Amino acid sequence: MDRITIEDNEEFLRQVSTEVDFDKDDYKEYIRKLKEYCQNNAVYALAPVQIGIPKRLIYIKNTQQNMDNNVADGYDESIIYINPVVISSKGHTRFLEGCASCMYNNIYLAGVVERPYLLEIEYYDMNGRRQSKLIEGFEATVFSHEYDHLNGVLHMDKSSEIFRMTKDEMRQYRSNHPYEILSKDREFSDDGGKMKRKIPNE
Repeated sequence: MDRITIEDNEEFLRQVSTEVDFDKDDYKEYIRKLKEYCQNNAVYALAPVQIGIPKRLIYIKNTQQNMDNNVADGYDESIIYINPVVISSKGHTRFLEGCASCMYNNIYLAGVVERPYLLEIEYYDMNGRRQSKLIEGFEATVFSHEYDHLNGVLHMDKSSEIFRMTKDEMRQYRSNHPYEILSKDREFSDDGGKMKRKIPNE
């Protein structure tokens, strides 16, 4: 199963995904494909648009900062959010983010992104039941990254500078600059991905 990258089709990735229709969409097949990709690739999570399915669904494999979980055999938290909506957000965090879809020649376009510390969300579960949940800390960062994908926004849109990095270089950077909590309760302001990105030359 192939992922879509900005090198292949950035326009596709930047579309706004449509809601899952429980009566018409084969959403369980979408989830199966997301799970298959996540289990076979080193990712924290995945949005369907990244594998060619522009639907509002999020699959999360790893909510821990430990990148080793992304490659550990059998590690998969299998957290699923269907048609998620962010109700409120607060706090302020900072982390170097990469993305399986933001790559050129197998090199990641990584950037330091500021995210909320706490999210209140609503979503539907696998049985079509509406749920509400509070997500905090690093899990909120992982969710926010994927939620942006549903709206056609990429992490590099929210970083003032983009770095070309290998996976090992990202790991080293994160070791020296770990996930940072700036505030747990301050109001969070998001520009919606309108920041002008600076992509380094080849």
